[in-house]
Amino acid sequence: MNPQALTMSDLLRELLLAVGPSGHEEPAARVWRAAASEFAEVESDTLGTSFARVGAGGAATLAVIGHIDEIGVTITHIDEAGLLAFTTLGGIQAETLADQRVVLAGRDGPVGGVIVPRRPASKGERPRLERSDLHIDIGARSAEDAAGLVSVGDAGVWLGDPLELPNGRVVSRALDDRLGAYAALESARRIAEAGDVSVDVVAVASVQEETGLDVARAAAFRLEPDVALAIDVTWATDVPGGDPKRSGRVELGSGVAIERSPVVNRHVSELLIRAAEEEQIPHTVEVSAGRTMTDADAVYVARGGVPTGLLSIPLRYMHSPCELADLHDLEATIKLVLAFARRLTPETSFLR
Repeated sequence: MNPQALTMSDLLRELLLAVGPSGHEEPAARVWRAAASEFAEVESDTLGTSFARVGAGGAATLAVIGHIDEIGVTITHIDEAGLLAFTTLGGIQAETLADQRVVLAGRDGPVGGVIVPRRPASKGERPRLERSDLHIDIGARSAEDAAGLVSVGDAGVWLGDPLELPNGRVVSRALDDRLGAYAALESARRIAEAGDVSVDVVAVASVQEETGLDVARAAAFRLEPDVALAIDVTWATDVPGGDPKRSGRVELGSGVAIERSPVVNRHVSELLIRAAEEEQIPHTVEVSAGRTMTDADAVYVARGGVPTGLLSIPLRYMHSPCELADLHDLEATIKLVLAFARRLTPETSFLR
């Protein structure tokens, strides 16, 4: 495969440009549902989760779940100078936030700003940076001026467009987990076009994964699928500090990472590995000793239990404004979902 052959699709770019921090996913979800409506039955719920069903006529159901929310910030206070205190939506280190541009969903539209640290008490001061040391400056002259632009509780994300690099690689905020939401949708589209899958497939764009996993459990409770695949990103090990001894070798360009852990149904993971081997889909194996910190943790215990698998896309620099992924790994993930779905029948059992 030519490493330069893949470029970002228009839909993926649109998803990455859409703003959608946890609890405020509507702009990104609207993009996802509009694309899904071209080939699937589309629904949403009061929590914000979106569903796109490709039916096979009352057969068993495969749910393919990727969360569409991203990490971000939300305003907690406006001081007298018009500077904004904030907290984070999801896990972000203070050092990663400092001196970054952001865009907030303000009263009448987007409001730009910059996250900056407090002024040092002395020239020699170099304390460890804490989030409480940071504030957002939107250029307001006063509290009243700022309050005319934004409200406490308004949320925002880093400002910046996706950047395509050589070798089919891309840099952007929100690759965690717009890549997963895109892969779920694109795999459902290809399944609809192929018409050779004998189970219903429901692509799910879940919400609020970065702040908790309960919403994915609600989605699984609603669907009651016979089997589910969660799609997320995972830490690439081919960077300084990466250690394949922790959970396996996961490198950019190595393909889709197939999870093996107590959370993941063993028969599901074995079928995924067999499908990848038979279809010659690039893949690697990742291991967790317990929870995976993805929607899979919530889905597998929904109702009476859902046989669940986890597919992960290698990612460098996670939870930063410059997350970096390889589009070939994304393509491998989509192909594996399709190969897995083709191997399912209404009689397939994952009983242990």
